[in-house]
Amino acid sequence: MPKGKKGGHKGRARQYTSPEEIDAQLQAEKQKARDEEEEAEGGDGAVGDPKKKEKSLDSDDSEEEEEDDDYQPKHKGVEGMIDIENPNRVAQAAKKVTQIDLESPRELSRREREEIERQKAKERYMKMHLAGKTEQAKADLARLAIIRKQREEAAKKKEEERKAKDEAASAGKRLQSLSLSK
Repeated sequence: MPKGKKGGHKGRARQYTSPEEIDAQLQAEKQKARDEEEEAEGGDGAVGDPKKKEKSLDSDDSEEEEEDDDYQPKHKGVEGMIDIENPNRVAQAAKKVTQIDLESPRELSRREREEIERQKAKERYMKMHLAGKTEQAKADLARLAIIRKQREEAAKKKEEERKAKDEAASAGKRLQSLSLSK
C-alpha cells in the first residue's frame, strides 16, 4: 500500500548508474560551468581567457601569482550587487604560504594553555615528590622504612635458622662418626 500521494515503485525495475557514467556527468557539469564563467568574464566564449590557458600549463610566472591576489569569488544571487555590512561576518582571506609569519608568537587557545599549566604543575609536583617534600612522598618513605626493617628481620631469622640447621647437621654427623667408631 503506497504511503504518499504518488504510488510506490514496487513493481518497477531499478536503474543503476555506473561509475563511468557518473564521472562523465561530473566532467560535463564542470565543462559547462567553465564555459559559463568564460562567457561571463570575457564576453567571448569562443576566444576564452589566454591567461587561464597559461595557468593550466603549470608555468611559474610571477605575473600569475599577482593576479591570484585580485581574484574574488563568484557571488551567488544578488550578493554581488548589494553591499552587506554585517559586523558578525568575518571575511576569510586565503593566505599564501609565503605570507605566513612563522616567527611571530602565536596566541594559544584556552585548552592549550590549560594543558601547558597542567604539565608544569605535574613537573613541579614530581620535583617536590623526588625531594621528599610532599605528603605522599613522606608516606612512601615511611612505608619503605617499615618494609626494609621487616626484610632485615626476615633475613636475620633465615640466617639463624640456617645456622641452627648447620649445627644440627654437624651434630648428627658427629654422632654417626662416634657410633661407627665404637
